[in-house]
Amino acid sequence: MPTPKKGARLGGSPAHQKLILSNLAAQLIEHRGLTTTEAKAKMLRPYVEKLITKAKRGDQHARRTVLKKIPNKGIVAILFEELVPAMDSERAGGYTRLIRVGNRKGDNAPMVIMELVTEPVAKKAEKPAAKKAAPKKVEAV
Repeated sequence: MPTPKKGARLGGSPAHQKLILSNLAAQLIEHRGLTTTEAKAKMLRPYVEKLITKAKRGDQHARRTVLKKIPNKGIVAILFEELVPAMDSERAGGYTRLIRVGNRKGDNAPMVIMELVTEPVAKKAEKPAAKKAAPKKVEAV
C-alpha cells in the first residue's frame, strides 16, 4: 500500500490517486496537452517532470522505471522515441506549462490547460561590461 500523503487526495484512496496521476500523465504524453482542474495539474506536474527526466537518459533501466508508473507500452514508446528527441537537450526542467482558463461551469472549479513545452530554451543575452567612468580631476584654486 502506498504511503498516503497528508491532507486531501485526488481520489478516495492512495491507490486511486496513483491511478489518476498515471492516467493523466499518459493522456498528457499522448495528446501533448490536456484540460484538467488546477489541483490535479499541480500534482501532475512534478510526476510528469520526473518521468521526462528519466526518459532523457534513454537506457533500458529508465524505460522500465517509467513503465512502472505508466503501464502502457505505446505511451512510453511515444515518450522515448518522439517527445524526448524533440525536446531541447539544454532544458534542465520545466517541461510543462500551465495556462489558466477560468472556472468550470458545474462546480466552479478552477481549470487549467497543461501542455508540454517543446520549444528551445531562450538564451539570455549577455550584458556588455559596464564601463567605469574615470574619476574626475578636481583643480585646486
